[in-house]
Amino acid sequence: MRSDFVAFILTHGRPSSVITDKTLRKCGYTGRIVYVIDNEDKKSGKYYERYGQEDVVMFDKEAVSHTFDEADNFKDRRAIVYARNACFQIAREMGYKYFIELDDDYETFSFTYGRDWEFRQRSIKQLDRVFEAMVRFYEDIPALTVAMAQRGDFVGGSNNDIIRGQKLKRKAMNSFICSVDGPFYFVGRINEDVNTYTSLGSRGGLFFQVPFVALNQKQTQANKGGMTDIYLAQGTYIKTFYTVMMMPSSVKVGMMGKDWGSKRIHHIINWNNTVPKIINESLKKKE
Repeated sequence: MRSDFVAFILTHGRPSSVITDKTLRKCGYTGRIVYVIDNEDKKSGKYYERYGQEDVVMFDKEAVSHTFDEADNFKDRRAIVYARNACFQIAREMGYKYFIELDDDYETFSFTYGRDWEFRQRSIKQLDRVFEAMVRFYEDIPALTVAMAQRGDFVGGSNNDIIRGQKLKRKAMNSFICSVDGPFYFVGRINEDVNTYTSLGSRGGLFFQVPFVALNQKQTQANKGGMTDIYLAQGTYIKTFYTVMMMPSSVKVGMMGKDWGSKRIHHIINWNNTVPKIINESLKKKE
């Protein structure tokens, strides 16, 4: 793996149930892994015991909270957004140019297409090469970040937008390849990824999801610690409404799922009202 790249695992409150590191190694990542924790984690000592002093980095959560818009006046900081924003400075101080932010509960990384371009998902065995390809892609385009897809993005089979030809989506969730040379702030205490790619996207910021590779994580609220506590305390309506506050002109609260047994509250984005559509100047009509 290239020497200017590091994988950050953002984790809180569950030192004994971090599974992303094992998944990274199983899928062929050989680079450095750093565990990012905060100074409000009561189990921080266990992280140092388990993973060592050199590979665990602690940041000041309250200090980071003053650097971006939390979008509320609550005092509950049990959210990942603080760690997301802290990673830029951590990477800079550690001497890395590129990094990927990962949650701590990924069960697998997989390819999503076969050689015949049929939709298939197979486990990745050479993740170094995948990360290096994503970094090269990131270097060649003016994007703020690029992300892997998630298994849920492919629900619907042959009728799915990605499978029908939408090869890049203007979104980035869960995993983020970033550079210390192109910092930006995630915003909003909860639903920070959607808040960010919609609000910054509306100002011309580019966020892309690469559909050829995907990650799969444990079901939300199934793994204790992390973000689970705050989701259980506040529910998905409040989670969704953070993005409505950020982008009231293009985001609303809706329902996801086809039947009442599986329906849940979720954000609905009107992309026509969210991101600008700028035509290349080379296509300008000549006088």
